[in-house]
Amino acid sequence: MRNWTIAGTLTVEAAAQRPDLLAEPVAKALAGIEADAGVVEIDPELADTAAFCEAYESPMSASANCVVVAGKRAGEVRYAAALILATTRADVNGVIKRRLDVRKASFAPMDEAVELTGMAYGGITPVGLPGDWPILIDKAVADSPELVIGSGIRGSKLLVTGQLLSSLPGAEVIEGLAKAVG
Repeated sequence: MRNWTIAGTLTVEAAAQRPDLLAEPVAKALAGIEADAGVVEIDPELADTAAFCEAYESPMSASANCVVVAGKRAGEVRYAAALILATTRADVNGVIKRRLDVRKASFAPMDEAVELTGMAYGGITPVGLPGDWPILIDKAVADSPELVIGSGIRGSKLLVTGQLLSSLPGAEVIEGLAKAVG
């Protein structure tokens, strides 16, 4: 297993060896691909990105957040996942709205996102999402050599490469998916 430089004070284990630290759909998806993915166990109370980075000395610039976005077209709800660096904000009503071909896009309600993904809110990750969802990945994420992302539960985080995320089924790398915060 690779030496993850972004793990901070945490001990990294091979994700394939610790399915107990992954939501079921995440463990199934990782089992189906040849992936050099690490997993770290964390305090679930520190799962939110800023708290995680501070507590475990992991750089915020290496964290990526996954958001579930929904929009309607002709009565049909269309979902997508967007993966952006934690230091940016997803362009929901520009790039994502156009990609979904809907009049209005917004973050999916928490209970809906949890039910549809089989993952915990605050731990939703692009690995293991429903197969018909597009996974929209900001180019900065795709270009990252190391990233911390959710594991599907709040008690751990996955360590992956942008290349792995870009190779997921349904993944689309999009320049300008995210905007700088501020």
